[in-house]
Amino acid sequence: MKVLFASLGNYGHIFPLVPLAQAAREAGHEVWFATSEQFHPILDTEQLRPVTSGLTVPEAFIEAAGGQAFLEANGGAVQASDIPPEVLADLAVKAFGSVLPRTVFADLTPVLESVGPDLVVYESFNPGAGFAAAAAGVPALCHGIGRVTSNALIGKELFATAGDLGVAGKIGHGPTFGNPYIEICPPAVQDQEFLASGVQVIPQRPASFSKPGELPAHVTQGEGPLVYLSFGTVVGSAQRLRTAIEGLLPLDVRILVATSDLVDPAELGELPDRVTALSWVPQPEALRHATAIVHHGGHGTTLASLAAGLPQLILPAENDGFANAPAVNETGAGRLLVGEEVSAKAVEAEMRILLTDPAHQEAARRVARDIAALPGPADTVARFPEFTG
Repeated sequence: MKVLFASLGNYGHIFPLVPLAQAAREAGHEVWFATSEQFHPILDTEQLRPVTSGLTVPEAFIEAAGGQAFLEANGGAVQASDIPPEVLADLAVKAFGSVLPRTVFADLTPVLESVGPDLVVYESFNPGAGFAAAAAGVPALCHGIGRVTSNALIGKELFATAGDLGVAGKIGHGPTFGNPYIEICPPAVQDQEFLASGVQVIPQRPASFSKPGELPAHVTQGEGPLVYLSFGTVVGSAQRLRTAIEGLLPLDVRILVATSDLVDPAELGELPDRVTALSWVPQPEALRHATAIVHHGGHGTTLASLAAGLPQLILPAENDGFANAPAVNETGAGRLLVGEEVSAKAVEAEMRILLTDPAHQEAARRVARDIAALPGPADTVARFPEFTG
């Protein structure tokens, strides 16, 4: 079977699909993976045939704001934090509802013709790939990347885009446009309205993937609790990281900090020996050694932490986090600090609770057991023929 995977060009959108693509390749299927070109080396390493498709999310926001003219008017570089929230919300509607699906549709249409896949698997924020599959008459599966959050304005814009692309009559209604949904978010933290929406769900446990990297021996072999701190690859800042580090230092713990490309570890200043700051951390390995985690609430980190059975303190800074943090808190597996609640003293107090309260630790282990009982990627691959007939 020929299978084309398709994702937006960001770590948090690509990595959740890679385990299923790997399982498909290992099962003997021919696999292609469509995403932004800068991520192709990672896919090459995994022997997943990369093809170029779409823009990264930041590129789409720039395009939605006016493209090159917008950049020139703002000195050539703009951070999301520089844009007023109401403007950012309007740009999100245009970026996710129009710019991204149109560019992906245009890029994938000739790919579908040349490859001739039997099945398209696209991530849920990349419906343009589903539109291209519908236009080509190819069966498609929508692959979730975390807790579903609905935006009526984006949904309305997407259906308008589908009409412009000539596929409105070939897709269904609802969040997956009539396609079955590969669900990697455990029911305990998933949106209950989505679960009751009638979408055909294919349950699958979230499987961690990361580009290669090594942790220092003093991290993997050191003594005492290890707290992992990461604010992801989109919303991190030196100030946010410093606040969290200051809150963790009074605790008798070792600290592993993932700064990502957004922050040079040197920006954090001089750190004690028990604090290790790296620009890239292989997250699955970090979670295996961690005792607890502080993070921003991104879908990938939230699910990976739940699967690892780690108590988590979430300091949300974007839509994913504001949806995930309350859901995790509701399970007892984590706690949250929002907005002005975030301070070094608050981080210290909340993490002290997570490290000493057996109830939080048992809740985290309980969710992890539920996740472990779900079917794996190989089980999903075995069901592919059900959706191509």
